[in-house]
Amino acid sequence: MPQLALILLLAFALSCTREAAPTAAAVAPAQAVRTIKATAADVPLEIAAIGNVEASATIEVKARVTAPVVNVHFIEGQDVREGQLLFTLDAEPFVRQLAEIEANIARDQANAKQAEANINRDQATWKNLDAIARRSRQLEKEGILSREQADQSATNADAAKAAVDAGRAAVESAKAAERANRARLQETRLLVDYTKIYAPISGRAGVIATKQGALAKQHDNTLVTLLQSAPVDVTFSVPENLLPQVRKYQAERPMAITALAEGNRVSTGTLTFIDSAVDTSTGAIKLKARFTNTDRVLWPGQFVNVRARLSVEAARVLVNAQAVQTGPRGKFVWVLNKAENTVAIRDVAVLRLYTPAGQPEQAVIGSGLNAGENVISEGQKRLAPNTKVRVLPPGAATAN
Repeated sequence: MPQLALILLLAFALSCTREAAPTAAAVAPAQAVRTIKATAADVPLEIAAIGNVEASATIEVKARVTAPVVNVHFIEGQDVREGQLLFTLDAEPFVRQLAEIEANIARDQANAKQAEANINRDQATWKNLDAIARRSRQLEKEGILSREQADQSATNADAAKAAVDAGRAAVESAKAAERANRARLQETRLLVDYTKIYAPISGRAGVIATKQGALAKQHDNTLVTLLQSAPVDVTFSVPENLLPQVRKYQAERPMAITALAEGNRVSTGTLTFIDSAVDTSTGAIKLKARFTNTDRVLWPGQFVNVRARLSVEAARVLVNAQAVQTGPRGKFVWVLNKAENTVAIRDVAVLRLYTPAGQPEQAVIGSGLNAGENVISEGQKRLAPNTKVRVLPPGAATAN
């Protein structure tokens, strides 16, 4: 009997244990989370992008004649002004050509004068012989002179006239030679002028590529590169869905663009260019803004943060960006049911991100969430629909 009673007691205890186990396992602890409220606020519609600073003009200075560099009149990295003398090349070969051409011009002028003197002499001779020829023809008619004598007089007059014509041709030839030499003179003077190289624009000089004593080749090797950094252009891209707002704003007045450079230095410019097509690979369109940059805040080749305000949207729903999750169906948030302390998943449409001054980054919600609803901001990893949660007070850890 005692043994039978012990067996029955053990069987009863085992039965009680099996019935109680499922009840204990079914009760899961509430997940610790932190929440934030979705708010409504007026949100500026802004363009935010990374821009690249470009010089408004980049000039490679090259020689227009081939000659050695005699002097360099600036230093690398110096700001130069338009018209400033940069290089002097060896001009002596061209100066010698000038002297030779000037001598040829003097010779041509002397030849022309000699030919004109010959014309005057030959004209006098021709007039005399022509008069003799006319008298000889008259005397031939009267029978005083023979025909042969009259013909000889006429031939002499014709020869004198031909000499006059030859003299005139000599004058024209000498003058033509003078004109050709004067053209060469102007060309050579231009070559002499080309031996002095001036800055075509105002800007900053780069590395001197052709040093003093080196040979500068005509339209070949670069002597120095000048970058015009005042003004400058900043190129950036924006999503194609913002293009209608950009065009609308630009049609009303030039859009103001701000660029934030290193050291939080701000420069303001205006939009000057909208590309003619959207880049199909990125879905973005290129824009360009012009900055006066007189204070040299922006530097060519530098990357800067670019912003521009298009408009202000009233009563937009905002929620901390870290509360928005990404799933197979897109963006979603976990919303708290305060009455039951459970959570539900809610699909949302995020229009863009917005960072108010002195606050964390906010997601601008287009649909799926209302202002005043409590959204899970921390502890989302262990959540499932209808999970019981425990809202932590500010400062408490979220570890379960």
